[in-house]
Amino acid sequence: MSEHSVLIIGCGSIGERHLRCFQKTGRARVTACEVNPDLRQKMAATYGVPTLSDAPAALATGAFSAVVICTPAPSHLPLATQALRAGSHLLIEKPLSTSLDGVADLMALRDRSGRQAAVAYVYHVFPFLRGAREFLAGGGFGPVLHVTATSGQPFHLLRPAYAQIYYRDRRTGGGGIQDALTHVANWIESVIGPTDSLLCDCAHQALVGVEVEDTVHVSARHGPVLANYTLNQFQHPNETTIQFHAAAGSVKIELHRQRWGTFAAGAADWTWHDAPVPERDSHFIAQANAFLDQIEGQPARLCTLEAAAQTLRFNLAALAAADRNARVHLREL
Repeated sequence: MSEHSVLIIGCGSIGERHLRCFQKTGRARVTACEVNPDLRQKMAATYGVPTLSDAPAALATGAFSAVVICTPAPSHLPLATQALRAGSHLLIEKPLSTSLDGVADLMALRDRSGRQAAVAYVYHVFPFLRGAREFLAGGGFGPVLHVTATSGQPFHLLRPAYAQIYYRDRRTGGGGIQDALTHVANWIESVIGPTDSLLCDCAHQALVGVEVEDTVHVSARHGPVLANYTLNQFQHPNETTIQFHAAAGSVKIELHRQRWGTFAAGAADWTWHDAPVPERDSHFIAQANAFLDQIEGQPARLCTLEAAAQTLRFNLAALAAADRNARVHLREL
């Protein structure tokens, strides 16, 4: 098994998780790159990794086989472009960006470079989600006609520093649409196809110290499928439930219980497919291994740049629809 030289750019909460989880694969020599000296010291002391402070200078060396970009969303594309030009494979945190500007150029550069690139929508490696998606793809209940996704969490407990980081401003990828709902939308699009148009209502309801939306309702069309998304980031239970309804039955996913179930026409109750509830790093270790597998030539399992660009359109359409109080067609973006 080969060992890969991996540069983690940005060592906030998610960057530290990626650093730790790439280390745990046993397949990577990790270097941390972070402008904040306190965080650099923490990475060195906690994980025993070398540290750098200047991302462009680090990328210019061409010394890293892979780069993981964990900085605020507006910086993703410039850093990703430099990484590909330096010959590195690329894993970008979600969302891909806060604008479509430069996205097509990045895809073209990836194609010319021959490097692998993926976006870290981690739901793609959840085993029980793969099981549900494969069942739905089999078509046993007929085509999906309607989807509902309901999500909520006590964000102030899960991310106590939310008011001091990127989350506080839409321009840096903040707010419930770009930070949280984007995970659900991306995964649902991987099941039923891209969103064509949507309506969105959102508001700041409860989170102290910010003005971005913490509550979101989206009504969307994915081709012939109607979908409804709801999210709030202040309720006390941390729960996400997604349901797919077809003429011959329904599929329910409970992310908080790591399980999915089926309810066929004529059934008396749900039939559940449970998975062991893992330690939270487990999914991120699986994602790191999937990325390393991909750059070694194995089949890709992670979110592509194309799929992430489509979800970026969802994000931008939701923000625009809320601002305009009107339905937005994604082809207009």
